[in-house]
Amino acid sequence: MIRKLLITNRGEIAVRIIRACREMGIETVAIFSEADRDSLHTQLADEAICIGPGPSEDSYLNMESIMSATMISGADAIHPGFGFLSENARFAEFCEKCGVTFVGPSSQVIRRAGDKQAARNTMAAAGVPVIPGTDKAILDVKSGKAEANRIGYPVIIKAALGGGGKGMRIARSAEEFSLAFQTAKREAETAFGDGKMYIERFIERPRHIEVQILADSKGNVIHLGERDCSIQRNHQKMIEEAPSAAITEKLRKQLGDAAVRAAKAVGYVNAGTIEFLLDKSGKFYFMEMNTRIQVEHPVTEWVTGLDIVKEQIRIASGLELNLTQKDVVIHGHAIECRINAENPEKRFRPSPGTITALHLPGGQGIRVDTAIYDGYTIPVYYDSMLAKLIVHGDSRDEAIAKMQSALGEVIIEGIDTNIDYLFEIMREPDYLDNNIDIEFLNDHVIAGVNVNDI
Repeated sequence: MIRKLLITNRGEIAVRIIRACREMGIETVAIFSEADRDSLHTQLADEAICIGPGPSEDSYLNMESIMSATMISGADAIHPGFGFLSENARFAEFCEKCGVTFVGPSSQVIRRAGDKQAARNTMAAAGVPVIPGTDKAILDVKSGKAEANRIGYPVIIKAALGGGGKGMRIARSAEEFSLAFQTAKREAETAFGDGKMYIERFIERPRHIEVQILADSKGNVIHLGERDCSIQRNHQKMIEEAPSAAITEKLRKQLGDAAVRAAKAVGYVNAGTIEFLLDKSGKFYFMEMNTRIQVEHPVTEWVTGLDIVKEQIRIASGLELNLTQKDVVIHGHAIECRINAENPEKRFRPSPGTITALHLPGGQGIRVDTAIYDGYTIPVYYDSMLAKLIVHGDSRDEAIAKMQSALGEVIIEGIDTNIDYLFEIMREPDYLDNNIDIEFLNDHVIAGVNVNDI
């Protein structure tokens, strides 16, 4: 069993991991940048080590400093959380060579899953539905346009090593293709240092559905149902639900079976997520595989009663899953809202600064994952997410009512937040009626904000 765990992350996910380790009797080591010296995760961990200045590239992305902290602290394992180095195959390989347990899949699996084109080919070979598209990397406009003509417009051009909406453009005609391809390729080279692209048929107005899986080193793989992540802006998720109100029991089984096949096809071990697009006719297609814990994992935890972080640690310790697929039962409905330090009325401008007053909601069926506190100063260097507000009810309607109440109770003063924007989404008739897809925010003016004007 892992004895001492170093967490290569910050904010609420670092706090979340520390709490799980406390319950398991595992010592924790927090790393922090100079900008995070007063952060909550540094105060809750058993040890805390500064690894560099505020900018991520000098701290949370500095592999050598992180490994030095690991050796100095005597930690025998590393949990990467999400973001930063969580899907970096080179870092996972670094851990392997240093004899440190990486809480996640192997570096080989991360490489296979992280290359979107290779992952797509693997899924097709495993019988997982994939969107019609290319089966090899595209490097230039001429060959890309030929493939787009073969696939049929509209198409979406994606970075092979992409994520987070970067290196992604839509071309609805041959006339639009050249500019879209060149723009996406430049963005991919800047963001990921790699200009390989792939092209798929663009699915109009789908839902974004993802399936949580757990896989141990003994070959056991199960799924924990699906999450609906369709409410998003610029491909960044904002609200997530479990289960999806658009999924029937028959479709849920099909999705779950496909996710398990996908995990087995790449030899996956640990917690992971298989992401799908669901079209209006009920057909689903593999989109990508995330080889880490997801921001939205709490909604799955609430409807299944499982602690996914603890399961990650148990699996990384070499233990076998202590449950089978038939043991997984979905109870009720959960919703998560991401509360960010940003101003929707000013083009979602980030709002770092000092929190001068804070009140977070509580009560039955309400959970808040956060690392903020009264007087905490939000650094300028990192993601703007302040907290995840998660609610659980017997039904979707009950969960929405609970989320409305909980959002109405949140007080965060001293900075701007998106709380009012989230609250208005919860009151939008189409959201209440479950008429949602990934274009929802583009179709609705929420709290006076039209995202198409941004």
